[in-house]
Order: sequence, then C-alpha cells, then structure tokens
Amino acid sequence: MNRFFYFKLAVTNIKKNAKTYVPYIITSILTICMFYIICSLSNNPDLTKATGTGTMSEVLFLGTIVCGIFAVIFLFYTNSFLMKRRKKEFGLYNILGMEKKHISRVVLCETVIISLVSLIFGILVGILFDKLMLLILLSMFTVKVPLGFYISPQSLKTTIILFVVIFVVIFLNSIRQIHLAKPIELLQGGTVGEKEPKAKWFIALLGFICLGTGYYIAVTTTNPIAALMLFFVAVILVIIGTYLLFTAGSIVLLKALRKNKNYYYKTKHFISVSGMIYRMKQNAVGLANICVLSTMVLVMLSSTFSLWYGMNDIVDNYYPREFQFTPSEYSDKDIKNLKAWINNTLDDFDQKPTDIIEYKSLNFACINNGDTFIVDKANSTYSNMVNDISTLSFVTLDDYNKIYNSNVKLNDDEVLICSSREKYSEQQLKVFNYTFKVKNTFDNFPTDQYVAANVAKNHVVVVKNIDILKNINKLQQKVYGDMASDIKYFYFFNVDTTAENILKINDKFIDEIRAMANYPKDTNKYIYQGKIDCREESRNNLIALNGGLLFIGVFLGVLFMIATILIMYYKQISEGYDDKERFAIMQKVGISHKEIKKSIHSQVLTVFFLPLIVAGIHIAFAFPFITKILAILNLTNIKLFVISTCGSFLIFAIFYGIVYRITARSYYKIVS
Repeated sequence: MNRFFYFKLAVTNIKKNAKTYVPYIITSILTICMFYIICSLSNNPDLTKATGTGTMSEVLFLGTIVCGIFAVIFLFYTNSFLMKRRKKEFGLYNILGMEKKHISRVVLCETVIISLVSLIFGILVGILFDKLMLLILLSMFTVKVPLGFYISPQSLKTTIILFVVIFVVIFLNSIRQIHLAKPIELLQGGTVGEKEPKAKWFIALLGFICLGTGYYIAVTTTNPIAALMLFFVAVILVIIGTYLLFTAGSIVLLKALRKNKNYYYKTKHFISVSGMIYRMKQNAVGLANICVLSTMVLVMLSSTFSLWYGMNDIVDNYYPREFQFTPSEYSDKDIKNLKAWINNTLDDFDQKPTDIIEYKSLNFACINNGDTFIVDKANSTYSNMVNDISTLSFVTLDDYNKIYNSNVKLNDDEVLICSSREKYSEQQLKVFNYTFKVKNTFDNFPTDQYVAANVAKNHVVVVKNIDILKNINKLQQKVYGDMASDIKYFYFFNVDTTAENILKINDKFIDEIRAMANYPKDTNKYIYQGKIDCREESRNNLIALNGGLLFIGVFLGVLFMIATILIMYYKQISEGYDDKERFAIMQKVGISHKEIKKSIHSQVLTVFFLPLIVAGIHIAFAFPFITKILAILNLTNIKLFVISTCGSFLIFAIFYGIVYRITARSYYKIVS
C-alpha cells in the first residue's frame, strides 16, 4: 500500500465533506487567532507604559484563562457534530475491508492536516490583528502606539501547546468512538437519536423549580451585599434549570401539544411537532448551550458598556475633589504642618489648593434594626449581618456648616443624617446610650473614596460638637477593642491645571511621603504620614479596569457568537441530512411540497429563536439583580444600564436573525 495512501484519502475526505469541515477549520482558526491575541496583549510590554494599564494586563490575563477554557469545550463539542456525520462513512470503510486501525490512521491524517492549517493561519491572523487590538486598547489611554509588530514568544508557545493538546484529545476521543462502535452502529450513526424520548416529568419539574428559585432570588434580593453573595447561586440555578427544561421540559411540552388533537392534527403542526419530539433529545443540549451563551453575551456586553460609559459618575462618587489626604494624626499642629507642606509642594507647580473641604469623622460598622444601630457582636447573626449591616460616619456641626457655608444649629440630642443607597426614614437614631432626634436629612455629603466604595449602607450623622464625637468613639472602642476605628481628619482640594500636571503633582507628593518615612519623627522633615488619593490617577486605573472588562466583554461576546453560529450551522446541516429522506417519503405519500416547506419553516423558526426568547427572559429577571451588583461598584445610573441592555439585546437579535437566514437557507437546500 502506498505510504501516502492514508494522507491522500484524508485530503479527499476533507474535500468531499467541505460543508462540515470548512466551517470547523475556519472556526478553529478564529478561536486560535483570538486566543493568541488576548494572550499576547496580556504579555505586551507596550501595554504597561500607560498609567493604570497594569490593571488591564491582569484583567486580560483572566480573559486568557476564560478564552482557553472555552476553546477546549467548544472545539471538543463541535467535533462531535463532525463525528456524527462521518460515522456512516467510517462504517462503510469498515464493511469494505478497512480495519479500525486503518480508519484511525485516516482520522489521524485528517486531524494533523486540520490542526496544522488551523494553527498556522490562526497564529498568522492573530499576529496581524494583534496590532489593531493594541491600538484600540491604547487609544483609551491616549498613548502613542509604537511602530512595528510585536510577536510574543510566550504567547506563541502557550497557544501552540494548548491547541496541540486540544487536537490530540479530540483525536483520541474520535478513535475511542470508532473502536468501541460496531460496524452496523457506525452505519446508523446519523439516525441513532431517532428513538422517541420519554417524558420525564420529575426532571422537568426540577428544572422549573431551579429556574423559578433563581428568578426569585434575582427579583427579591434588595441588599447589594446579599446580591453579591447570592449571585453565583442564582446563576448556577438558572443554568441548571435551563438545561433541565430544554432536555426534559421541552419533551413534556411537545407531548402535551401532541395530545391536543385540535392543534396536533394540522399538517404543519403534525410534521413539526413530531419531528421536534424525535430531534429534541439530540437538540436540547445544543439549544441550551446557545441560550446560556446568548445570556452570557448579553450580560457581559450590557454590564461592561454601562461600566465604561458610567465611569465618570463612579469617579465623581468616589472622589469629591482631585486630591484626598487622610493623615494618621490630626492635632492642630499636625493639620497646620500638613497644609503648609501641601502649599509648598504646590508652589513648585505654581498652583494653589481650591474648593477645599476638611472635616473630622468617625466611621464604624454596626447592625441596623429600624431606628436602632447595634454595636454588639452577641446580637449579630449571619442573616442580619448580610441584610442590615451599615456604617455610621459621625461628623461635627461646625464642619458641616463650613462645608455647606450654612448656619444650622442643633441641640445636644439632635442630628442631621445623609444616607447612601436609600433615604433614612426613621424619626430618631439610637446608638449605644444615645437617642438622637433626626432634625433633618440632606444629600451628597463629600465622603472619602473608602466610605463611598462601601457596599453597605452608610449614614453620615452630624452631631452638635466634638465632645459627643469623642464619647461615641470611646464607646465603640470598648466593643471593638483592637479592631476599633479612630477619629480621622480629611482634607480634600482641587487644583486648576491639566491632567498631566495633576499626575506629576501626585507623583511629587508620593515621593516626598516616601522620603518622610525614613526621617525620625522628632525632626522637622517628618511632616506627614497617612493616605493620599488622586482622582486623576484613580480615573486612569478605572479606565484600565473598565476598559479591560469592556474589551473582554466584546471579545468574548464575539467568540460566543462564533460558537452560536457554528452550533446552529451544524445543527441545521445535521438535521437537514437526517430529514431529507423523511421529507422525501412524506412527499411520496401525498403531502405537498408547499405544506412540507411550511412545516420546515415552523420547526426551524421555533427551534432557532427559542434560545433567544429564553435568554431575553433570563435577562429580564436578572436585571434588578445586576443593578444591585453594579451599585456595589457605585454605578447607580439605572437609565444607562437599561439603554445598554436594550441596545445589546437589539443588536444581538438582529445578528441572530441574520445567522438564522443563512443557516436556514442551507437546511432548505439539503431537504429540498
């Protein structure tokens, strides 16, 4: 036998099965290309030159892991479609005299050809588009993009190793199926799923319960902390419920429709319902996959778009002014020295602090029960800690009046309250041995970023004087001991200059603080110890984080869309070949071509758009849940999230419809 016989036969087989192999090869190329791009970007040294891009590199690295896991599952799954279509061919080879080891050699040659073509073209396309992706990313930071191509040896190595392993595993699985199957089973490989599935009521009910429970958690959870803790529970329940309802619930529904004689005994319904019953066993998992992938795409796109375009709101909530200083000591002398040092440093840049905000504050956590705030570990349970945990931030009336340029007066037992997330509605506030009357509420107190970022409800409580503040501090120290908070001084201000100069000023402050750490405390050089936060620097870090998330959201969205297209394509092609003979028989017994086409259209349309409809329902129920999680990130612009969600769904639905037209046309050509 010619030594190249198996290779030539493999090439011939790929050419003859071009309708199934070409989409698979193209998809493999795109998957390899996209994995290389995201892996290369995470390792690209040019990406670390911009402020804050280190965060993006970390986000991209996580995206690489997700992309790699997806590639394993996706290519393994799509190869199963190929094997299903080829089983009859392999069975014929077996009957004609080829041993299974010879068939294995043919499959090996096919795998080698496909893997080499996919790897070579995938990496080449990846290298070409890597520069474009880097350009898009760096444009978020207004950084000059260097000329020339960057080829990451580490990314090349990782990509080649990963996909060689994937193709080897796919080959071994194909060989396993061939060797375990009998020749007659291989010949009937395309019709194995034709046995009518049983209606599994218990599994369908379990799926409904899982889905309903997931929806209930999403709709009824109002606390952001609880939403964060229950998010993955709800997601897992919805995914399990989706798979169970598609696999068992769809059969139950179709059989219920078949029992309805008025509905079932119509030509188009008879053909479509009976066909879907027999096909659903093999379709259900694929449809559930499409539904889950579609939901993931929509959630990722809507959330990442909202975070990106709502970034300025988030930054403004975190930082009331450009610079925030929080010294460790707050005596009059320390504050005086701090201001003098800040002014001297700003003089080097010909700047002065403007829009100054300064105040003393005491922050500590407690459990909120109506108008009572419990600071007692013994009275705290898991339930109320999740749902009722709050923070209290006490400030003095003098500081409040300075900030708002007002002249409000309070009695010893009166307070003003500003609450985040939801308005304080009680008439009084009880904490320790104090019972305060709520004289009034107000909005938008300029808290520091750590309080603003707190996922729990925060209440800024304005008390009459510093003595009350100090007494409350003593009481909370008795409860929390070493974990107790201290009264802190906050100094916020703006500078009237460019973003570039602000970053230079911030670097100067940080350098001087680091130098002070090496000086003895009893010297005049030791002026400041504490935290410094810069809004512009944090904006860049947030751009990096949200930009990375947006990039990955769009990137993985495209990848999942490719998966959806291929799954739908193979489903239509596979069913087309299986249904061709069945529809030919129907025409011979008297059913018109027009009636068959109507039935086909009804069946394809129902099966195709069912995952999209269910994905839309998932998004609708998940919407209030996701808004709570976004609130943790200080994104409270619900209107923006609504627009992002609706826009993402509309664009996805249009693209989904285009895919339907293309794949349905291929199906019609086969069965006609």
